[in-house]
Amino acid sequence: MGFLIFAIILDAAANALMIDSNVGSAVWMASGVNISHLINVPYGTTLFVYAVLVTVANQILIGKFDGHIFISNLLFSLPFSYLVGFFSNLYLPLHFDQLNIVLRVTIDIIGLIGVSVGTSIYQRCNLIQHPNDELAYLLRFKYLHGSAGWGQLISYTPPVTIMLICYLSTGKLLSVGIGTLLAVFIQGIIIGISDKIVVPSLKHHYVL
Repeated sequence: MGFLIFAIILDAAANALMIDSNVGSAVWMASGVNISHLINVPYGTTLFVYAVLVTVANQILIGKFDGHIFISNLLFSLPFSYLVGFFSNLYLPLHFDQLNIVLRVTIDIIGLIGVSVGTSIYQRCNLIQHPNDELAYLLRFKYLHGSAGWGQLISYTPPVTIMLICYLSTGKLLSVGIGTLLAVFIQGIIIGISDKIVVPSLKHHYVL
């Protein structure tokens, strides 16, 4: 439970770093930012509704109703969604977006590593996890022979599609940049590495 709480806080704080650096958020976060601005709904609320929809999609992927996963996804989503907003506001006085580009990219990469490490830890706690990560997890172990990289990459199809819709509707994209591209191609790889070197005593509950 201690590792789980630490991982949730780390993941939220790291996601907020990526948002406030303004050089590209993680893919799901960037998608949430764009939806939030498009429909003019608070960011935390947007993320939670988003999470509910992905939770339903996960049940379809499982092929049957799994009450534990359904409830745990929702239990994770509520505090996490608003923690991201909390940390993002907490960083505002630091004006990360006004730093030079090298520092902003460095902060963004630190955020991406933090997100990946946090995800790796709470996935292996085997208690609850965010539905977005559950989606990548299900794809990884049920369909992609345990490949963290491919699982993460394919799970990005929904948020990338939604960002495209937002762009066609508004003519602009928010929170998309270098960090987003890095997240698409290397977040899954960092998660896979973290599985082996960060708290290696924690093990995945899926068996290949």
